[in-house]
Amino acid sequence: MKPGNTFRDWLVEVLGDRIHNKNCEVRVFKLSHASHRICKYEFKDEKFSIIAKFFAIPTGMIKKYDSYSLMKKEYEDLKKARKIIDVPEPIAINKDFNCVMVSKYVPGKTLFWYFKHRKELKEKLELIADILRKLHENTKTYYDKENEFSKFHYVLNHLKINRRMKKEYKRLLGKWWHSSLLDTKNGCMIHNDSTPVNFVFHKGKSFLLDFDLAARHGHFACDLGILCAELKYYFARKGSSQDAEPYIRHFLKRYSKNEKEFHKITKVIPFYMAYGLLRIAMFKSDTSYRDYPLREAKNCLEAIEKI
Repeated sequence: MKPGNTFRDWLVEVLGDRIHNKNCEVRVFKLSHASHRICKYEFKDEKFSIIAKFFAIPTGMIKKYDSYSLMKKEYEDLKKARKIIDVPEPIAINKDFNCVMVSKYVPGKTLFWYFKHRKELKEKLELIADILRKLHENTKTYYDKENEFSKFHYVLNHLKINRRMKKEYKRLLGKWWHSSLLDTKNGCMIHNDSTPVNFVFHKGKSFLLDFDLAARHGHFACDLGILCAELKYYFARKGSSQDAEPYIRHFLKRYSKNEKEFHKITKVIPFYMAYGLLRIAMFKSDTSYRDYPLREAKNCLEAIEKI
């Protein structure tokens, strides 16, 4: 993009002193695997890049939503989280450009890279446990248990499964609802999409990306369960889900303050692992491994019947 392009010129304006040559060219790269159109903009010879997320251009399963409200919400959530942990710096929003949110680009390797290469995976999981703990501890608020279950039902309703299977999931959810295991004194801000691609490591720091689905009154174990589900699914595809167990245990141990809390978390985590696994089944419905997350999610939910 060259000077004269309306969006490019707006970017240069909002970035202010970060861009020295106001007439520089801007290279655009479209990123894939996102729920909205996301592009990276590189400012030539400026050693500076930004990410632009266009909320009014859906590319995922969900096509109808309030893009303006979603844009504002993620911008505010990023600003709040940035006071506590490392996240991409939110720079600006503008409803006139397809409800765009601009944030600073964070280079580095994602957690998924460490999944694939099995290098320093335990160390990276420790960093993630630390930032999640920090986020949860410093955003305490009231707990909305009803919303925790409504998002589970939302995923169930979007899954292409037969009625009998859906009924069984709902029966098990009812047992979790009536137990006291998920009751907690406080809720907190949760990321709610703690998948391997949303953690990036740069200069010894771990950054948490994409607060699109963040919630303010969630159960802290949600973020832990989603990531544990991703570990389980990844290792199952590579040979054996049992290979994930040492990593899951290490991650949860690191997050826990002590043995008592670790024991408590291990009782709750099957519920949120089931949620994470059903999300995987929903988003990866066309893969040959779809049956695994569906089956394993049921196994996780059945943990309530063994307590």
